[in-house]
Amino acid sequence: MRKFFLAGAFLACMLTQLRATYMLVPMDEASQHNHLKAYGIAYWVISEGAEAYWLLNYRGGSFAFVYTPTFEKECKTRDVSFEILADAQFEKIREDILNPEVNMDVIKLEKAPKIAVYSPDKNEKGEVIQPWDDAVTLVLTYAEIPYDVIYDTEVLQGKLSEYDWLHLHHEDFTGMFGKFYASNSSQPWYREHVRMMESLARENGFAKVSELKLAVAKKISEYVAGGGFMFAMCSATDTYDIALAAEGTDICASVFDGDPIDPNCQNKLDYSKTFAFQDFQIITDPGIYEHSTIDNSEVAGRRVIPEQDYFNLFDFSAKWDPVPTMLTQCHTRTVKGFMGQATAFQKKYIKPTVLIMGENKPVNEARYIHGTYGYGFWTYYGGHDPEDYRHYVLDPPTDLNLHPNSPGYRLILNNILFPAAKKKHQKT
Repeated sequence: MRKFFLAGAFLACMLTQLRATYMLVPMDEASQHNHLKAYGIAYWVISEGAEAYWLLNYRGGSFAFVYTPTFEKECKTRDVSFEILADAQFEKIREDILNPEVNMDVIKLEKAPKIAVYSPDKNEKGEVIQPWDDAVTLVLTYAEIPYDVIYDTEVLQGKLSEYDWLHLHHEDFTGMFGKFYASNSSQPWYREHVRMMESLARENGFAKVSELKLAVAKKISEYVAGGGFMFAMCSATDTYDIALAAEGTDICASVFDGDPIDPNCQNKLDYSKTFAFQDFQIITDPGIYEHSTIDNSEVAGRRVIPEQDYFNLFDFSAKWDPVPTMLTQCHTRTVKGFMGQATAFQKKYIKPTVLIMGENKPVNEARYIHGTYGYGFWTYYGGHDPEDYRHYVLDPPTDLNLHPNSPGYRLILNNILFPAAKKKHQKT
């Protein structure tokens, strides 16, 4: 009798596996043990050429893909929660999602995007000279999503065409070396950074770092216009637009480039060249740790205590506005705020064509914005590290093992995965 029972149990298990043709990776707060690594699973599945789906607004923006024992093993290895569904169960979920009366949609993930991170990485001696970390590289590494590091020379050589997605982080495209002159100009890391950037400018045929950075910014604009996706955080957001607007005008104090500022530089700004911002004023004083009036910083009078610093994500129509819906998928609509060299964006300087996806309404600031440029897309995300409220120079990097369900980091990963589904949403 015992043998018959075991045989029956084994047969039942086998039949269940035969019927269980899909895996669901839930992304709601209660069901998912590791939200961040779940994105890595989705990326890995589509990189293997498997059929996969992003279920927008369904249980926090869940993922689903065809079941294989290999995928099940990988989820267990990475500690990602999953559910095994029979084909009929998954089809019922899809039917419910596609109901025109509900704000959900099913997006097929077609191809794993090739990712580039714009960073100096190391100097010619193999030394890392940046005294800060990068939230995007931290989460890419944690989620086990592969990426390449490129910098100015590669961008100018046209290497961006090899990538679907580009990240810019703690970079200063104005040539002012992060406005760290007053606080850190005597520090070895600062002096080495300046030396390396000036050498890089000369190697690429430019007399000034500001000229090099402008050329790079214009190449990135060409990349986006041609269909690329650019995601920027921290100082790369406002300084990128400032550099584009100031083309042909010297906005750098002599301590940065050896000659004086154009006294009429403010009136020569061309806001038509920028992605996101207009009508802002440049802060040229090298003693002030701020590039412009775009950032809603303490210099601008921002007074928000950490315990009350949150921003809210907007809800979008999944069926009519799939792009912002993808970019705002999360298990909560309220996200902890965090500071950076560019913490948030004053709304009065944001172009009317820009889509605000996250805001701190009481202080009238946008934290998360998005737009199109030509055939491509860009997203700006204010702040430096979603799980380190005020990240200082030389602070240790955030350990994401302590934050596997971070809503703020999820927004970064939404942007990383978005190009896998973007083709159907591009401009025609």
